[in-house]
Amino acid sequence: MLNVKNLCKIYSPNNANVFHALTDINLHVNRGEAVILSGISGSGKSTLLSIMAAMDKPTSGEVIVDSTAISKLPDLHASAYRSHHIGFIFQHFNLLEALSVKENVALPLIPQNLDNDTISSNVATAMRLAHIDHKADANVHELSGGEKQRCAIARALVNDPKLILCDEPTANLDRENSLHFIESLRELKTLGKTIIVATHDPLFERVDFIDTTVHISDGAIRE
Repeated sequence: MLNVKNLCKIYSPNNANVFHALTDINLHVNRGEAVILSGISGSGKSTLLSIMAAMDKPTSGEVIVDSTAISKLPDLHASAYRSHHIGFIFQHFNLLEALSVKENVALPLIPQNLDNDTISSNVATAMRLAHIDHKADANVHELSGGEKQRCAIARALVNDPKLILCDEPTANLDRENSLHFIESLRELKTLGKTIIVATHDPLFERVDFIDTTVHISDGAIRE
């Protein structure tokens, strides 16, 4: 489903402070797999994830999802691709605190020009899958950390994405809520979602549904 080919990311390539964030990354992920990108902070895993999500572009190389070279899409087309095919769960949730849960979950659907009935149905389904439907009308600022994470999961699911990407998703959660999040990923995998998680949380080392763990250090994949 996803192929990363000879991917490099260089910051400030034209001055003396050049930084190689990623170097010659090659990775293949099959449809329906759950993959961990493991590495300490600054290892390059979040940069790789953002390029996989078409939120950033590589210096060289490419990312292909199915038959689409997403790393080469113009910004407008990359945004449209994300809104239809990718669900992203951020470390800091990235929710709008003044809006309700259901309003936050609906946000990714706005660019798609869907009718209100379709939006309401998709939002309800996503909230139910994320076990946050009982808080649909609550404002986000009223939620606990675990509830905010479930809202973020629902937002990532609302467009029924083929690929779910998670960037340090348990970094702001306690152990109990981290375990709840991991169980949510288990449920999503049973639905056939392809899941990639960038994390250095040791809790993921004992997760039995993970197909592959990819170790990243200093911007390169290590055996």
